This record gives sequence, structure tokens and C-alpha cells, in this order.
Amino acid sequence: MNKLELQKTAVEVRKGIIEGVHSAKAGHPGGSLSAADIFTYLYFEEMNIDPKNPKSPDRDRFVLSKGHTAPGLYSVLANRGYFPVEDLLTLRHTGSYLQGHPDMKHIPGVDMSSGSLGQGLSAACGMALGAKQAKKDFRVYALCGDGEIQEGQIWEAAMFAGFRKLDNLCVIVDNNNLQIDGPIDEVCSPYPIDKKFEAFNFHVINIDGNDFDQIKAAFDEAKATKGMPTAIIAHTVKGKGVSFMENNVGWHGKAPNDEEFAIAMEDLRKAGEALCQK
Repeated sequence: MNKLELQKTAVEVRKGIIEGVHSAKAGHPGGSLSAADIFTYLYFEEMNIDPKNPKSPDRDRFVLSKGHTAPGLYSVLANRGYFPVEDLLTLRHTGSYLQGHPDMKHIPGVDMSSGSLGQGLSAACGMALGAKQAKKDFRVYALCGDGEIQEGQIWEAAMFAGFRKLDNLCVIVDNNNLQIDGPIDEVCSPYPIDKKFEAFNFHVINIDGNDFDQIKAAFDEAKATKGMPTAIIAHTVKGKGVSFMENNVGWHGKAPNDEEFAIAMEDLRKAGEALCQK
């Protein structure tokens, strides 16, 4: 995909996030929207995957360590062809396979069940080490939240990854600077995030995580880095793409009402139209 196609796809992914959360009357739109461009690039450009064969042993793996942003993962999986886009409207409904957090047993394309913050990176490290021991060349990607990295287990996993030289592991930190209680640097600052990962023997790249040129360059650099894992610190806008949600901590974990839903979808419709005129 070229950049324009990725941008258009990201708009569709954002629409799916808003539709799913609105239908559920619950969920986490803010961090799903901030990471939508990362999700889009991973699933449409970066990862070696096949929606028709989601359990292929040679596929690249993805772990959504910040599992509450499942609406973003579900939307990109649906748009990539793992299951029908219409199913996004069943998010969190009784009997739906699309639960509030990713479930590897019931959702095609989900490589790891997650939701308890801090644990996903450890699972990703296990996958990456397993690939090394089995002499497989698949890569492992883990998306963490910047509030999530206040959890100590993240740094235990980082220490392990750096020590084991897991150069098939790429950690992405969605650094939108907001968590449920407010700005991360006011709740329990993890800054400087890049220096911390460097201290655990990571190759570190800082980017604008809502810019596809920078996203591409970072993932290309990560793949070319040997002998150490990579951490991409993706500086993003929480609620990106929906005017009244951007940089608003109140949209960390609540659903839009009908009026707000209409405004959000109109914002995204206009964004899509603008891209079609390019």
C-alpha cells in the first residue's frame, strides 16, 4: 500500500472503532484511535500474515499488551479480512465473540489474550525467544500503553529481552501522554521513556506515531537492527481523528452517545473525502 491508501484505510479503521464502541455503549475509544495508524501499518504493510490462514506457524505475531484498546485491534482485523466488519457492531454484546479484551481462543487473528496491564510484553518475549530456539524467522510485535509501562513487569520483560538479544522483537509504546486518571507525567511519570529502554539494551526510535512516513521508516529500521530488540516510542494524539476526543482524557474509557456518534462519524467521513480528493 502507498501512503494515501494507508491513510484511507486508517480512516476506515477509526470508523470501525467508533461504531463498535457506540454500539457497545462501552469501551475505550481514546487509545484505540491514537494507535489506529500503528494498527493499520502493522496489519496492511508490515507483518507477514494471512487472514485465510490465521494460525500459520510462520506468521508474524502481534500482542496487544494494552488490551483495553481491543476496539482498535478488532477494527483492523475486520478490515483486513479476518472476520466481517459488520461484527464490530456486536462488540461487548452478550454472546458475541468480540469481548471487551482480546481472546485468542475465539477471535481469528488474535495471537494472545490480554487485558491485565503489564503482562503482554512478557508473552511477546516468550514468543520471540521461542522463535529463536526453533530457528524460525517470524517477528513479534507488542503494543504497550505509556500508562501501562508504569507496571513493573514491563521492565522485567524489557530486561529479559535486552539480555537475550531478541532482535526479532519490536515493542511499540503508544505515547499519547494520557491515562485514565490524567496526564501520565502527573500520575506516575515514566519519562524519559527512550532512555529507560536504552538502559535495558534496546535500540530506540522516537517517531510521530500518526505519520505513516515515520512509521514506515521506524519499522524498516527495526527490521535492520541486529543483536538487540527495538522499542519504537510513538508520540501520538489520544482520540486522533475525532475532533472532540483529541487530547481529552475523558474519552479514555467511555462511549459516545447518539449525538456524539454522529459528530464523530461526520469528522471521519470528511477526513475520508479529503483523502479521496488527493
